Amino acid sequence: MIRLVSIVLCLMVMPNLSLGDGTHILHAQQEIPSYAKWGSLAVRKTKERYPNAEIVDYLHIGKEYGTKISTEKFKLWLRQNGKEFGVFIDIQFETETEKLLNIKYRETDR
Repeated sequence: MIRLVSIVLCLMVMPNLSLGDGTHILHAQQEIPSYAKWGSLAVRKTKERYPNAEIVDYLHIGKEYGTKISTEKFKLWLRQNGKEFGVFIDIQFETETEKLLNIKYRETDR
């Protein structure tokens, strides 16, 4: 019985564990956003297209829903040879099956 009480108390304390130095460990589940796989694809394909560039920032702009074709929109900020520039990436796919159809790139200085 004492062992059971100890286990229950331990479980009550564990979700908000403090390390004593002001650091708290919180156990929470984060939901993976629906655009995550498309964001990974955007990063991977941009690295292929700009192999000498470093990706310094990432933005998911949003999704355009269509009955047959949808588009996920991203903006990546790159640094190459001391120059920084942005690349807009539009990933088009079939809405129902999520089959990749096309990737469009457009550079910008903003």
